[in-house]
Amino acid sequence: MPGGHVSLDHLGENVSDAKEAGAAAQDYIAILDRIKQAGVDANISIKLTALGLDIDRELCEQNVCRILEYAKQFPIFVRIDMEGSAYTEQTVNITLRTHQQFEHVGTVIQSCMHRSKRDIEQLIAQGVRVRLVKGAYKEPREVAFQLKSEVDHNYVRLMMPLLLHGNYPALATHDEAIINATCKFARENGIDKSAFEFQMLYGIRRDLQEKLVSQGYNMRIYVPYGSQWYPYLMRRMAERPANLVFVMSNAIRR
Repeated sequence: MPGGHVSLDHLGENVSDAKEAGAAAQDYIAILDRIKQAGVDANISIKLTALGLDIDRELCEQNVCRILEYAKQFPIFVRIDMEGSAYTEQTVNITLRTHQQFEHVGTVIQSCMHRSKRDIEQLIAQGVRVRLVKGAYKEPREVAFQLKSEVDHNYVRLMMPLLLHGNYPALATHDEAIINATCKFARENGIDKSAFEFQMLYGIRRDLQEKLVSQGYNMRIYVPYGSQWYPYLMRRMAERPANLVFVMSNAIRR
């Protein structure tokens, strides 16, 4: 893989049973062991609804802390993934609370959301590492931008404070215009290439991945995996059919 850096995302979400949540936590712990054994530069993404957030917040946080405590010994960075807008507030709050005890935890912010500027300011203030994405969920206009141009504009707007003041931000995008804007902003502000990383999905725009690595930028490949890939894909397609167009159009540009 270009750059040799990986982020692993074990697919699964919205469990309704405490035993399932505990099993999900154990799955995350198992992959931490595999990463350590393989000696690769990899981190993991975890989903709060897979760890019981829909059942009980305290149960969920216990599972999160169990994972973070285990990851701390290696140490391996753990990213709390962002889900739909119904979970945004809880995700940010849980990240901030757990970060007080575990520095190797970060989260994800979506540029489609109206609230993201405020969330990023809060996360930067506490030194939390942020992965910036556009957002794959279909959200109502009350909470999210509806036009691609608005989402893109907000992405660039959020990228700037992350590069200037953030703690090793991750810019997750395959959008060449946004990538070019990021590189230009970094150059103009004297931000070293080692201070941030780009992230792209496994198998999508490998040509662009290799180009950025050849230019000296850090690149991490995001790899979703697990038995729940089909229901996950179907939910994403049902929520936002444009996701399918994106994957197909970019996959053929490898």
